[in-house]
Amino acid sequence: MAIDEALDRIEAQLQEEGQRVLSAVRGAIRALQEADVELADEVIAFDDEIDQLFLGIEGSIQALLALQTPVARDLRLLLAILHINLLLERSGDGCVTVAKLSKLVVDADPDPALVGVLVEMGDRAEEMLRVALDSFSQRDLSGAESLVELDELIDRANRRFVERLVDVMAEPSLREWGLRMVVVARTIERIGDRAVDIGEQTAYLLTAQFREFTDASHPVES
Repeated sequence: MAIDEALDRIEAQLQEEGQRVLSAVRGAIRALQEADVELADEVIAFDDEIDQLFLGIEGSIQALLALQTPVARDLRLLLAILHINLLLERSGDGCVTVAKLSKLVVDADPDPALVGVLVEMGDRAEEMLRVALDSFSQRDLSGAESLVELDELIDRANRRFVERLVDVMAEPSLREWGLRMVVVARTIERIGDRAVDIGEQTAYLLTAQFREFTDASHPVES
């Protein structure tokens, strides 16, 4: 059927966008780790490609709705893709934020332990996005639900970051760097939260009921 072929094409576009975002996460974290300005600039420029894919998916969905009459199952898929498309685009924006902040402190002498925690968080965020994309592609509910435990690992790393940051901020020469890295840590954490949100869209697609896995996508007062 024509609508099935159109849906397959749109979903392929979504997975392509997802792969670009995974590359952006990897590049942004490496640029931060290695204080690589050139790589940071590449990540920033690369966001234009992610934005083009985002707009292309929106256009494809609008064209399909104008020409076809999707049944309930197909509408759920389109709604899930619309949500995931936006989540991926915002994750790409997060990578730009990390890259820009890494450029601002490229001359600083960073705290190695804090950098290590940020790299760990970035690696986990990349892993979570990959699991989220694979779970959606394979219609794997258990894989989607596993994102909750993976998100807790990022949250634990973020708590270690905050504990260490208290000591680092006592050093005047590291205060500006530390303040920038607070934003980096929060940005990486949000990428992990969006991966959980993608998992929730997979569950919605498979069960026809939307439910939040946890409160992971909302700030929690500690």
